[in-house]
Amino acid sequence: MSPDDDRNDGLFGGSGETRTRLPEGEGGGDDVYGGGLRRSARGGRTSSRSLVTVVGVVVLLIAAIAFANRGGDDSSSGGDDGDKAASSPTAATGEKPVGSKNAGVPSGFAKSEQGAESAAANYASALGSDGMFNPSRRHEIVQAMSAPRALDKLQRGFDADYSQAFLKRIGLNDDGSAPAGTTFVNRTLPVGTKIKNFGGSSATVDVWCSGLFGLTGEKSTNPVTGSWFTVSMKLTWDQGDWKVLESRQSAGPTPVSGDNPISGAEEIGKAVKEFGGFTYAR
Repeated sequence: MSPDDDRNDGLFGGSGETRTRLPEGEGGGDDVYGGGLRRSARGGRTSSRSLVTVVGVVVLLIAAIAFANRGGDDSSSGGDDGDKAASSPTAATGEKPVGSKNAGVPSGFAKSEQGAESAAANYASALGSDGMFNPSRRHEIVQAMSAPRALDKLQRGFDADYSQAFLKRIGLNDDGSAPAGTTFVNRTLPVGTKIKNFGGSSATVDVWCSGLFGLTGEKSTNPVTGSWFTVSMKLTWDQGDWKVLESRQSAGPTPVSGDNPISGAEEIGKAVKEFGGFTYAR
């Protein structure tokens, strides 16, 4: 999860979308791409074939919704609770997220598989933030989430990764700040988590992530790019919370890029300043 010479994402280092065509009306139609609308310039009357297609899509959607809402305790199956389908690894459970922070990093996770997953997701996000490029802030972040017996090793490793030579190579000042006229972007966005091992007081959790990294600005030679990777964390229960013993990163899984138009540097820089992050919890 540390930056290296073969990656451009700084630290950890859209998918193809289903298209549904709505019927064309007199004022032109809308092609639906995922959650957004793309305006169509076509006009004309709605054909019978279009209506049949839409009816078919609606029927399929109704069937899919009915299937998704169907309970797992079908009385005709004759099975017991052990036969019910398990929820997905990061399905919502209704548990309240943590309410405390240590040096700005969420803390106070439950001693459970769910708590370990939440801790790993939040730690991955913090370790993948722009704060890691500033020495004093980096020390605060690493100390907040590290197990005492692993702190020195982790701190030395991160300090070596974020060397002055590395900062210079990616276009940052010595303190990790962005040059005048630019905005530095480094965010890690957990997509999902998976428990690999859980032993009550120890856990290994994989966090699938998407990342943003780069510098906005007209003269930037390192534009903001996206990446996909998996962070694997070994956690231990220490002093009433989950703490990091070890962290590694591997590439992917990486989806096919979508057809969204690329935003300009000014739009990206504005978005980073206006949109805050999240506390990740199930």
